[in-house]
Amino acid sequence: MPDWNKDYKPGPYPVTQKERDAAAKKYGLLPAEYEPYPDDGLGYGDYPKLPAISGDDKDPYYPWDFPEHKRNFNEPIHVHADMYGEDRYNVSFRPRFSLLYMWTCFLGVVGGFFAVYYFMEDKKMFRPVVPKQYYRPGVVHYTFEPAE
Repeated sequence: MPDWNKDYKPGPYPVTQKERDAAAKKYGLLPAEYEPYPDDGLGYGDYPKLPAISGDDKDPYYPWDFPEHKRNFNEPIHVHADMYGEDRYNVSFRPRFSLLYMWTCFLGVVGGFFAVYYFMEDKKMFRPVVPKQYYRPGVVHYTFEPAE
């Protein structure tokens, strides 16, 4: 890969305190703030475990270095940053109504339509029509004579 930069790849999982301090310095964090992802085989290495903050949660009036991403220069990004942008999933979203209320409304509307269908099924409502009037010799369907 011609554009590959070795600094983009996280280093090996830090085992000693010295390695943890070096990794914290590498990512611009204080050693007390630095916490790596667990070494569970996913390959995150020494990358810091950052809190999940969505783009909607960040201040829109802050003078960001990259305002289109609400990010400053040299700021480490979350491992799943592609999922937490302004046009993506919002981790702090609180719905206006509770889940119980939403289900109650949904089932009430569906149940209401079903009840109307069930109780009105035997009461057919339609526009009454008569058989089609075709021309036949000797049959008069209408005249222009005054009614008697």
